[in-house]
Amino acid sequence: MSKPVDLQEKPSLHHTLGLRERKKARTRATIAAHAFRLFQEQGYDATTVQQIIDEAEVSESTFFRYFPTKADVVLSDDFDPLIVEAFLAQPPELNSIQALRVSFRTAFARLSEPEVFAMRERMHLVFSVPDLRAAMLDQFADAMHRLTEAIAARTGHDPGDLAVRTLAGAVVGAMMAAAFALTDDPSADLLALVDTSLAHLEAGFDL
Repeated sequence: MSKPVDLQEKPSLHHTLGLRERKKARTRATIAAHAFRLFQEQGYDATTVQQIIDEAEVSESTFFRYFPTKADVVLSDDFDPLIVEAFLAQPPELNSIQALRVSFRTAFARLSEPEVFAMRERMHLVFSVPDLRAAMLDQFADAMHRLTEAIAARTGHDPGDLAVRTLAGAVVGAMMAAAFALTDDPSADLLALVDTSLAHLEAGFDL
């Protein structure tokens, strides 16, 4: 098993990308930044794709190359692969929940401040706009599948094992609980909410 990921090793999600990839990442981030600003100023429903295109100063084809729909601006992110990568790197003496808690801290440490801000805004929008909340169900299903595969790979269990799927589903549920808490209090510390939710899973419940 490889060593734990150094929290300071990669300070940004796009730090190690090549020049072409970094340029694409900047364009994508620029479009998203203008979109989120408009969403804040006038609301998600009132914001049009054309307004985002105009503010970002990109062509219509460029916008749709990165985001097929307006909803994809909010729903798309690259965070899950970071968590899986960090999770698979954790030492075997940690159980799955412990390894996941370290993995989330590791993944958050690799995000830049603008990336953290964008994630907070994304989660707030997803859970406050009904259409986005409904669309997010597919995202959660995909996240659960990724996590199921990662847990199975790390523990040597079959991905179809109900215990593996249950654990993955519980972790996704913990993420949803953290997201709803962030919606109630947008100023809350997102990482702290996530870690507390996972801590409850690790300790078990006596309610």
